[in-house]
Amino acid sequence: MEQIYITGHRNPDLDSICSASAYAVLKNHLDPKHQYVAVRCGHLSSNVKGILTALNLPTLPYMQNVYPKVGDVVLQSTHHILDTSKLSEVARFYDSHTPSVIPVYQGDKFYGLLSVDDITSWVMKAMSGKDSIDYIPMVKEIMREEEEPVFATELFEDAKQKLSVSQKRGLAVYNEEGFFGYVTRRCFLKAPKYNVILVDHNEPRQSIKGIEEANIVEIIDHHRIDAVKTDVPIYIDAEPLGSTCTIVYQLFLRHNVTPDEMTAKTLLTGILSDTVILKSPTTTYIDQVSAKALAAVCKVNLEEFGLFMFSNTQGLKTREPQEAIASDFKTYSEKGVTLGIGQCEVTTLHDLSEYAREYLENLEQIRARNGLDWAVLMITDILKEHSVLLCTEHRLNGHLQYHLMENQIYDMPNVLSRKKQLLPELLNVIDMSL
Repeated sequence: MEQIYITGHRNPDLDSICSASAYAVLKNHLDPKHQYVAVRCGHLSSNVKGILTALNLPTLPYMQNVYPKVGDVVLQSTHHILDTSKLSEVARFYDSHTPSVIPVYQGDKFYGLLSVDDITSWVMKAMSGKDSIDYIPMVKEIMREEEEPVFATELFEDAKQKLSVSQKRGLAVYNEEGFFGYVTRRCFLKAPKYNVILVDHNEPRQSIKGIEEANIVEIIDHHRIDAVKTDVPIYIDAEPLGSTCTIVYQLFLRHNVTPDEMTAKTLLTGILSDTVILKSPTTTYIDQVSAKALAAVCKVNLEEFGLFMFSNTQGLKTREPQEAIASDFKTYSEKGVTLGIGQCEVTTLHDLSEYAREYLENLEQIRARNGLDWAVLMITDILKEHSVLLCTEHRLNGHLQYHLMENQIYDMPNVLSRKKQLLPELLNVIDMSL
């Protein structure tokens, strides 16, 4: 079956992981003609990994990119010959199959590829100055030296270039287990495209690498729209809800499908994470109703489940700063200013002074490494519904409406949402300063 991959953004949070996982369940139920595979295109933070483990939820396989690869066009023959086979045996094989190359084995071990050019070259030499051939060689006697092999994971364009400068008609393809198949020039006439559904994001720079060369078939999201261009109309469900998992649950209901207990728990986890146990200003009535219904399906107390979930998060003092900042870090571009915004949830801000300066230093390193103009980190106490903002040095810091606690650190009482509260403030500051 043709595969369709479902993926969230490059810094996968719980909403991204859980919405991809649950939507794959729904799509496989609705469309048995395709195989929907939920993947992640980034590495999990220790916090996300810890929560998924504590709740016994899947972490999803890692997919680095959706660039077309050799493995997508590899040919696998059900026939092969031995290196000691006579050319007459190959002739009988050609009579019914006419391949451009044939895999050759030495016992159980792959030996190389015999091409029609190898045969033609030997025949022309053998008949030079003669009217007949008086000797029938073994296959290994006429095979030319093998070209350097390619691997199934190699990029399509790289392998195409290798074959274009090769004198061979085909190249052997290997995977981690050994000989996998072969490719010929015909394999590279047209590059294949992966089919991808985007969840919890729609912007190309936040998506899996190679998305510009893939077929985007659907977008399920709850953020602002800055979507990648598509060649044909596609299904988009973009709603101003607190969580992508809420949208996915509503799609279950729309198709009259009840999620199983594990899928319900997966969806509930995403909702409670992105809405901070339904306390975030992004939370809507639909989020609240959905969360209560899902809690009933998976037989948990909603509040207790949310508190247990967040109790498995590490404090920032014990985490590696670069990993913590990058775990939920998104980039934006507005009026010529490139901006990075990270967010970390904690259960207390009392120890902020013990790690704030170290995090500011690492935030600056991330800003410089990514070529950003400005980078900020929002640290949110989910229990007290209170945040602080760490900012790299920038002229726009002085325009922020938040209370300056100390240099580069701002107090943000009652601010929980990056999307609905912090991002609009930062974009407004950029607008007002121009």
